[in-house]
Amino acid sequence: MRELELIAGLERVLAPGGPRVVRWLGDDAAVVRSRGYAVTSLDTMTEGVHFRRGQLTPAEIGGRACAAALSDLAAMAAEPGEAYLSLGLPAGTQVDEATELATGVQGVAARFGVTVAGGDVTAARALTISVTVVGWATDPGELVGRDGARPGDVVVVTGTLGGAGAGLARLEGRAADTTLSEPVAAELRRRYATPEPRLAAGRALSTLGATAMIDISDGLATDARHLGLAGGVEIALQSDRLPLTPGVREVASALRQDPGGFALSAGEDFELCACLPAAMADRTTAAGVTVTAVGHVVAGPAGVTIDGGRSELAGYEHSL
Repeated sequence: MRELELIAGLERVLAPGGPRVVRWLGDDAAVVRSRGYAVTSLDTMTEGVHFRRGQLTPAEIGGRACAAALSDLAAMAAEPGEAYLSLGLPAGTQVDEATELATGVQGVAARFGVTVAGGDVTAARALTISVTVVGWATDPGELVGRDGARPGDVVVVTGTLGGAGAGLARLEGRAADTTLSEPVAAELRRRYATPEPRLAAGRALSTLGATAMIDISDGLATDARHLGLAGGVEIALQSDRLPLTPGVREVASALRQDPGGFALSAGEDFELCACLPAAMADRTTAAGVTVTAVGHVVAGPAGVTIDGGRSELAGYEHSL
């Protein structure tokens, strides 16, 4: 495969720029009409670390990388704008496989009004896909960081937890014999293969006055700890309140793990964890977002407690 052949294929797959994009693919750099404050995040996924090609299609790999990057914008309550795609391709990669990766990225980007405005391709020892996303905000006060949690806040999560980890366990054969209905098994695979960035939920939580927010990529036990450390407060979680994805209990049992502990540490759900003023916690449905209260913020040693005590539970952490 030659580079120019691949670039031509990518240009056919990726849609033309949106109203903010003046120059995109085909030039040395993208030109984007700015709007207020730019919110930028980069997410990289590498074969053997974040995925295995035998478990996912190229389109799923690409879409998953884009969704993970957009999830960071959701956690900041930013409006998504542009994305930039870089592919590191190992020897033997065919043009069709590379363009299918880009098709997966484009599919997710298009659903959220995001323009893939540029990128790069290079040879690599392992398949690597990096997606940089840029979001926008007119007022920086609309954005939510990790460091604002206050004692008295309610800790909430969107969606359900543990599904991605359970889906991966089945794909890896660690819980393949678990008895599940076909729809439940399919949903567990979907939760891992095609996560959904909670962009609308992030903006809704911002309007409700969320004081701190993070996306659940490494597991709630770890990600909630980030909120506690950043804010200098204790995030007190209650495992019996966790909203578990159907099928997680059965998979956790097959792995001889506690379902709550599994959901707290499995990671890659790409849901949101937010701290809300107590007065706002009951107004989420009216604001168009469904959440579950899983704990509260208290004054205390910075970090996280689970069921009233310090816990060794933790999610994924890279060894570099």
